[in-house]
Amino acid sequence: MLGTLLAFAVAVLLGSMVPGPTTAVLIRQTLRGGRRASVWTLAGNETGVFLWGLAVAFGLSGLIAASQLAYDVLRVVGAAVLLYLGAQALWENRRRKSESAPEPALAEAAESVPVPSAGNAWHNYRIGLLTIVTNPKYAVFAVSFLPQFVPSDVSPLPMFVLLSALWVILDSCWFLGFIWFIHWLRPVFSRSRVRAWLERTTGAVLIALGLKLVTEPF
Repeated sequence: MLGTLLAFAVAVLLGSMVPGPTTAVLIRQTLRGGRRASVWTLAGNETGVFLWGLAVAFGLSGLIAASQLAYDVLRVVGAAVLLYLGAQALWENRRRKSESAPEPALAEAAESVPVPSAGNAWHNYRIGLLTIVTNPKYAVFAVSFLPQFVPSDVSPLPMFVLLSALWVILDSCWFLGFIWFIHWLRPVFSRSRVRAWLERTTGAVLIALGLKLVTEPF
């Protein structure tokens, strides 16, 4: 059992390190609202991860993975969420640029901009939750990944719940470290040019991920 959990922990950490929608969304949220906003977003993200784990335990994710219609519906909704977040990042970057356009005498003062307020916690939490629960790839991943670590001599349901909880804990540890790192670089990211570049890049990545999600075959 211990060896199985250790192997599972290594696999989860390696999977968490691969950049994907969560990484892009957390960068976006950090730029928009700072560390507090990104932590709430991560809480929503991990709630979604745990829900997919429970869906495997009760067989729901298997239905989604096996149903073309259910998969397509989730795929379109998930792509819409990513496209919206990406477009919003690009639009706000463009609007901020047009509104700030400093005079030469004020250019030095405008070089650094403060991180915006964290905003509503529920709003940030909902963004993280929607990013995960509307992505059918998590259903396919969970239904193919989790059962590999359920020994034949144990009851499946408690083991699925345990693995789901461990998945959330390890995933959270990695991304909390990532959020701390982004916050540590806050003086750099607060520079208007660096922040504008990051916002444009993050927005483009989110749009690319949304397009990829909606165009990839089942």
